[in-house]
Amino acid sequence: MKDKTLLGGIVVMIVGAILIGVVWVLFLQPAQTPSAVLTAVPITLPDNSQFTILEIVPEESLVTFTLDETLRGLPTTVVGQSRAVAGQIAIDFADPTTAQIGPILINARTLLTENEFRNNAIQNFILQTEAYELITFTPQQISGLPAQFTANGPVNLTIQGDLTIRDVTQPVTFAATVTANGRTELTGSATAQISRLDFALTIPDAPGVANVSEEVGLHIDFVARMIP
Repeated sequence: MKDKTLLGGIVVMIVGAILIGVVWVLFLQPAQTPSAVLTAVPITLPDNSQFTILEIVPEESLVTFTLDETLRGLPTTVVGQSRAVAGQIAIDFADPTTAQIGPILINARTLLTENEFRNNAIQNFILQTEAYELITFTPQQISGLPAQFTANGPVNLTIQGDLTIRDVTQPVTFAATVTANGRTELTGSATAQISRLDFALTIPDAPGVANVSEEVGLHIDFVARMIP
């Protein structure tokens, strides 16, 4: 009988140690910090082109994701944000229909909500940011570009491209609004909806958390200025 009691105690200790390890990895292990300052991928253009290169200003831009969950019995909208975004836009103001957008990079290690435990779970388990530091959107097609920009007049665009989260790439379409402030600055926003399941983003079991929505909203407010 004593042997069975001892064996049962050992099993309980092992299971407890495993559970503590899982909790540490998912919720308590500190989030990763960026490995380097994020820089835009340069757009390659012909030497004789009339394009102006504008670059996203991270300090004046904001990337946001939103999803719904039930937290300790209360419906909750989770909001995560980051200013670590980089990208370039090439535009010929004499013919805006030829505009190009380079890859848009986001450092996933900087996406933060108001909850530290959630942040750790997002980075250590869901996004696995130690291995996959960057989220990338690579535009493939822009629809709605005008023949000419109207001063301070917003233009509605549709931007289709490939979104890569971790090691999964899926087509995503953003609805965007862009305003040209002279020939040196563009401001605007873009919004899309994605499914977590399309990107294999699973949610770890956590006490008090339930009913996490499959749909995730993506949004960016940006300022892009001409490179000096």
